[in-house]
Amino acid sequence: MQVRGLLLLLVLILVAATTEAGKNKKEKAKKDGSECEDWRWGPCVPNSKDCGLGYREGTCKDETKKLKCKIPCNWKKKFGADCKYKFESWGGCSAQTGVKTRSGILKKALYNAQCEEIVYVTKPCSSKIKSKSKAKKGKGKD
Repeated sequence: MQVRGLLLLLVLILVAATTEAGKNKKEKAKKDGSECEDWRWGPCVPNSKDCGLGYREGTCKDETKKLKCKIPCNWKKKFGADCKYKFESWGGCSAQTGVKTRSGILKKALYNAQCEEIVYVTKPCSSKIKSKSKAKKGKGKD
């Protein structure tokens, strides 16, 4: 009976200690944070080349902050990495221009980025005709 009581007391002490530690972390984060709520964030600037890890600078009143950010290396440069679009399927190939077209509707603008509501992209029509089945090597007629 005494062992159960000691174990229960030990568990209660551990729960209380972890709860206090969690509160201290939240308070520390508030102290490190800013009172300002109207932050204006610039674009993500890569550390080298045009993609990869970088930083984004934000300003609010007299304060400035830098946040780490990442630009995917397959992003569409003319749209910006902070503009996310939902694209429809590719249209048919235009015989006159030799390109396919599709449009994208703005899904999300990150960090108050200035994004176009609708964008259009094109790509060259493929000249290859894809075959659905290929003959296996080593099998067939002898």
